[in-house]
Amino acid sequence: MIRWFIVIFLALVCISWFSPLLQKLGLGKLPGDLRFRLFGREWFIPVTTTILLSLMASLISQLI
Repeated sequence: MIRWFIVIFLALVCISWFSPLLQKLGLGKLPGDLRFRLFGREWFIPVTTTILLSLMASLISQLI
């Protein structure tokens, strides 16, 4: 179970790094993606985008 937490955390970190590119594709503004300001800093938690990209990666791995 700890392995899944690590994978989800790493996916969230990677997606937040690539968020400017993903926003141009329309993936950073899905319902369920959390964006808020706290302590003068903008935070972005792409929950729906992570699930969508995970499903796409799973489908690609199934086909290959």
